[in-house]
Amino acid sequence: MLTSNLLLHNSSNYKYRWYPALKEIRLAEGDEGKSVPMGQVVEGLALLEAAFLSCSKGKSFFGGDSIGYLDIAFGSFLGWLRATEKVAGVKLLDEAKTPHLVGWANRFCSHDAVKDVMPKTEMLVEIANILKAKFRASAPN
Repeated sequence: MLTSNLLLHNSSNYKYRWYPALKEIRLAEGDEGKSVPMGQVVEGLALLEAAFLSCSKGKSFFGGDSIGYLDIAFGSFLGWLRATEKVAGVKLLDEAKTPHLVGWANRFCSHDAVKDVMPKTEMLVEIANILKAKFRASAPN
């Protein structure tokens, strides 16, 4: 319930800006183009850190001891988050800023139900680079 309330009340911070901001970071040229979307992603990750702390109550996953719907929903972004870090040369999921979320991400990705189906970062980096090239080729000069 608390996570739902956090996301509903902060929807402009998370729901509508977070994933598009990841895309902007991947497509950006230079550090200047990354600064605003980086701030949006970091803000969204801070919101997720707070939601995790509230929901998990010290346990391994958002819903407690085992993976639940929220873990799957948020976990589906982890592959692209890690690919964005590599493509853009940035650190988004930072242990100093969101230590509990980093721990959760590691537990989630290494869980038996997830580890064999989570897309490999290298594959997503290749896809991101292909999409970036196509986007640039079709962009007006």
